[in-house]
Amino acid sequence: QVQLVESGGGLVQPGGSLRLSCRASGNFAAIYDMAWYRQTPGNQRELLARISRGTNYADSSQGRFTISRDNAENTVYLQMNNLKPEDTAVYYCYADIRRTWGRASSDYWGQGTQVTVSS
Repeated sequence: QVQLVESGGGLVQPGGSLRLSCRASGNFAAIYDMAWYRQTPGNQRELLARISRGTNYADSSQGRFTISRDNAENTVYLQMNNLKPEDTAVYYCYADIRRTWGRASSDYWGQGTQVTVSS
């Protein structure tokens, strides 16, 4: 069974930084795209950044957030700097994973980690 396990969320003051991590575990053949999303109550899940061969950022995260990945560790990171109260949300990681060769890849999600930006 494939799982994405996130860590690194918590409470931070405005202007502070956090680094989220998400590690894929289980048996699989390949990981393609990985990404970070966030969601606030009553709103749709919002894409923040995606990484495959290159990186793409949403306007809301451009310049403050940096996505990176360690393929050897099957881990994706999100470095968040200059955090603002409006960044408060549940953050989810995503991965497009192929479990076995010869079968299509599937979408996987982490369980979510709460980030709260408040003084």
